[in-house]
Amino acid sequence: MTETYQEFKLNSRLYETDFYAWTQEQAKFLRDGIWNCLDIANLVEEIASLGKQERQELINRLGVLLGHLLKWEFQSELRSKSWLATIREQRRRIHRLLKESPSLKPFLPEALEEGYQDGLDLAVRETSLDYEGFPVECSYSLEQVLDSEFFPGEQLE
Repeated sequence: MTETYQEFKLNSRLYETDFYAWTQEQAKFLRDGIWNCLDIANLVEEIASLGKQERQELINRLGVLLGHLLKWEFQSELRSKSWLATIREQRRRIHRLLKESPSLKPFLPEALEEGYQDGLDLAVRETSLDYEGFPVECSYSLEQVLDSEFFPGEQLE
């Protein structure tokens, strides 16, 4: 019992002082089936955190995508290859993320709403337009946002 408690204290200390070393040690314990050395409390926290990171990545990518779609639509005279490349890249990365983690799909409507607010901030920051120049809520459907052929306003030539 004392040995297990000491191992726990060492694992917890390592978790706080050298996170990378802690991850490598925990992975080794898991591979080798050394269950009594696992830092269960911190492992649970980290695994839950990984799921939150996936959700946050989806929101972030949608935010960048939506910001560039807004710029594309509302500053059409300034459209650039850079904007086009960013739109294409974010769509591709979102599709990849959803392929790798399909259980994120039900979260898409909520992520679209949250991402829109970030996209709106991006569009205001990177254009000469004020918030009043953009829709308060996302005017694009989820299908449009993820459709590689959709570009609001004038279509690509």
